[in-house]
Amino acid sequence: MSFYDEVYSVVVLIPKGKVATYGQIAKILGSPRASRAVGYALHFNPSPGIIPCHRVVNRYGRLAPAFAFGGQDVQAELLAKEGVVCDENYYVDLDKYLWRED
Repeated sequence: MSFYDEVYSVVVLIPKGKVATYGQIAKILGSPRASRAVGYALHFNPSPGIIPCHRVVNRYGRLAPAFAFGGQDVQAELLAKEGVVCDENYYVDLDKYLWRED
């Protein structure tokens, strides 16, 4: 399984109404310094409707400035449909919405 496939296998676990960070996913995969590689993988998401890359934000809760499937407005809209609110600067409250994987 490639690193990208491993990223996708974790991202599909993020429940609706929650977000994860790039670093969090990298850490789960045992590569805590690979957050940028996680971002690259999500940019090439082969199944956008199935692999919910819109649920991944940076370590501060900021949406992706160049969200691969339509920009920050689209990412914010997809999150809002799941109950995740972001502010006018495209940040989500990680204290409230961060996925705490078990």
